[in-house]
Amino acid sequence: MSDHVRIANCSGFYGDRISAAREMVEDGPIDYLTGDYLAELTMLILAKDRMKDPNTGYAKTFMIQMEEIVGTCIDQKIRIVTNAGGLNPAGLAERVHELCHRLGLSPRIAYVEGDDLKDRLDDLQSRGYPLANMETGEPLSSLEKPIVCANAYLGAWPVVEALRQEADIVLCPRITDTALVVAPAAHEFGWARDDWDKLASAVVAGHILECGTQCTGGNYSFFEEVSGWEHVGFPYVDMHADGTFEVSKHEGTGGLVSVGTVTAQLLYEVTGDSYLTPDVIARFDTIQLEQTGPDRVRITGVKGEPAPPTFKLGIQHMDGFRYTATLHLSGLDIEKKARIVEDTFWRLLGGKDQFANARAELVSRATPDPSDNHEALATLRIAVQDPDSSKIGRPQFDRVVQMALSNVPGFALNPDVPRSGSPCGGFWPALLPGSEIHTTATMDGKTVTVDHQEPPPHFDVIPDPVDLPPVPGGPTRRVPLGSILGARSGDKGGSASLGFWARSPEAYAWAVEILTPESIRELISEARDLTVERSLLPNILAISFVLHGILEEGAGGSLRVDPQAKSLAEYARAKFVDIPEILLDD
Repeated sequence: MSDHVRIANCSGFYGDRISAAREMVEDGPIDYLTGDYLAELTMLILAKDRMKDPNTGYAKTFMIQMEEIVGTCIDQKIRIVTNAGGLNPAGLAERVHELCHRLGLSPRIAYVEGDDLKDRLDDLQSRGYPLANMETGEPLSSLEKPIVCANAYLGAWPVVEALRQEADIVLCPRITDTALVVAPAAHEFGWARDDWDKLASAVVAGHILECGTQCTGGNYSFFEEVSGWEHVGFPYVDMHADGTFEVSKHEGTGGLVSVGTVTAQLLYEVTGDSYLTPDVIARFDTIQLEQTGPDRVRITGVKGEPAPPTFKLGIQHMDGFRYTATLHLSGLDIEKKARIVEDTFWRLLGGKDQFANARAELVSRATPDPSDNHEALATLRIAVQDPDSSKIGRPQFDRVVQMALSNVPGFALNPDVPRSGSPCGGFWPALLPGSEIHTTATMDGKTVTVDHQEPPPHFDVIPDPVDLPPVPGGPTRRVPLGSILGARSGDKGGSASLGFWARSPEAYAWAVEILTPESIRELISEARDLTVERSLLPNILAISFVLHGILEEGAGGSLRVDPQAKSLAEYARAKFVDIPEILLDD
């Protein structure tokens, strides 16, 4: 048993920088290389791949990375743990075996299974599990759309078993993103399943690493502090046996690791102060951050509670077809022109109400007294969605083209306007008792079952109180909210997370008073009629919001211009509010 292990990340999503795996292996010492390839939208993409070819269903880019690094990893005893297996970890294991054989290598390759519940859905419902949608409460039986995949978010312990069997490479399906770090740490340090604080700290480490460069300067509100944009370094954590760890990146790479960049990632896609996983509940209101050197942040104090008795189940279903066109309008009276174009379009199609979902919106506006042609342009975005494929695609394209010479002045088609529609899907989150999840780890033809263990009775962690200064008063100035607050946002199915953090206790005290569910509904017009939840994280000077239903069916089916809520944070920071002058830098 060692006292220290370095766990690196080389992928935040399917499509991330291919060279990152090689860079992490060659640019500095690491013990484990992890990669996160799966998101809710990715599972839908992989399901579509597998419909075309049953032998696929995994992240194909992983094979390119493996060819570059697998020999070096074997030589340097770097172990690889990834969820690139997607819907077909056994198939990916076979491809990796073939690659290694061609390269004259023979690593020990394991794969994990047990997440795929698609063929068990009818049986589970017949035995009394409604698999109710976590957002709407509707039972799965009410869903009248074809299901393409249904996968439980597995925990770390089948991966730990594979590592105990001395696997060099562990290929996983839909495990939790955080398990990619929890498993190596638990294996290296011999943690037990009830080492709640240590496991919770590893969950925090996994959450920080899971999105790759988002914790090293990517998507960071205060972007002017970041340098080396052309080669932002991927992160690693130095995890210790007591659960404490440091976040950093290889020397000589671009980007930034600071309390701010780490805080921003901590707020990404969280839904409150308790981060639930099948391994442990990590209390984010106990995290302590400290800048201990350039590009190095230490995390201590994390507390954990027993894991919940249920696993999250992600069910992907087809949601018909959608079509999106962007049209350019220019010059004067943009709003009037947009109304005419929209009205004409819907009339030519035979009415807007014939579609399951349809919308038109100005996503950019012209600048008054434009200095060039670009500033005179506005963009009108039109989108439709319907289960009937014959109603989607060509009918919209033909009507848009038809309007080219017979509508308002300054009307111009985007050269990339599509001629056809595309399939879309929806996400149905549900819960299932852990006793119904049966996981295995397979290596060298031998399969080991990793039994689920029921967690003990729940107990609540009471975080240490945080003393805050009085809310600043005095004269105010109407300026953007982002003048004093950073923010980070993301998608959670059909909902969106929106987190803010302050850079001083005084600014945080002001933010707690000003930023409430009611004020968020006023600031963000799209949330005006939605349920908004707020959680306070004073230990990291942060506030977390969840905007329920703002993304409709989720990234795979939403008609919103930003179906993954990536822009929501900066949109909120751009809103003008009255801020005490004492908090503003002159």
